[in-house]
Amino acid sequence: MNLSFKTIALIGKYKTPAIAEPLLRLAGFLAGKGVVVVVDSLTAEHLGQHPYRVLSLNEMKDVVDLAIVMGGDGTMLNIARTLAPFGIPLVGVNQGRLGFLTDLSLESMKRSLSAMLQGEFVTEKRMLLAVRVLRDNVEICSASAFNEMVIHRSNIDSMIECEVRINGEYLYTQRADGLIVSTPTGSTAYALSAGGPIIHPALDVVALVPVCPHTLSNRPIVVSGESEIQVLMHRTGDVHVRFDSHGHFDLQLNDTLIVSRHKDLVHLLHPAGHSYYHTLREKLLWNKSL
Repeated sequence: MNLSFKTIALIGKYKTPAIAEPLLRLAGFLAGKGVVVVVDSLTAEHLGQHPYRVLSLNEMKDVVDLAIVMGGDGTMLNIARTLAPFGIPLVGVNQGRLGFLTDLSLESMKRSLSAMLQGEFVTEKRMLLAVRVLRDNVEICSASAFNEMVIHRSNIDSMIECEVRINGEYLYTQRADGLIVSTPTGSTAYALSAGGPIIHPALDVVALVPVCPHTLSNRPIVVSGESEIQVLMHRTGDVHVRFDSHGHFDLQLNDTLIVSRHKDLVHLLHPAGHSYYHTLREKLLWNKSL
């Protein structure tokens, strides 16, 4: 067994009692391999009686060597943001729909994890975004995002208007239904639906994708991951910023959003032979005949 994975945390989809049976089955399998198993405290609420130690996500720092997340991509997004500062690598078991980030199946998880415990895996390092909201030059909100930061409107009768600068240099003034600032991971999420490019996760770049821009000439743009993106709100109304669909903040006129690469990375582990291009073909149904 790979000695670097002595203690493994199991984390299930939030408020999902159906996760109990497969998660306990996985826990028993890992314990039989000599692994110390701990269970996330919110997940444990749905497990009933069990012999495993219970920890909150914040208590896993310096205790857990690997976290296995059972759920969908939304679950992985939330857990990844929380555990990234601790440097804990993540493995995903898919119980959602697409499963771009949670690529093990319930049927294959034991076989795949047996090989991974023997050191047969590949590691991906993926970037996060750090977002700050300034009002009158005072920071009033900060958050991280694994997929994207989205500025969007709630009132369908009006558009947002914002000025965008890259490292202080004027890029454009945007009138649109919204603006997405996406990591490579998020390029296959909302940004893809809005017409953005698919970006390989190994690239250190950020995409700016307008949502229904009020012009025929505006197109998505990809900038260096070293960039600092400033967004000044010129017109708001009922406008919000949200982070990976898990948190949001109401914006006001003249608020400034500062977006940059987060200092921490997400470490994802995949079975040996994992291919991002295969995932794209499988999840996006490329090469399928109509």
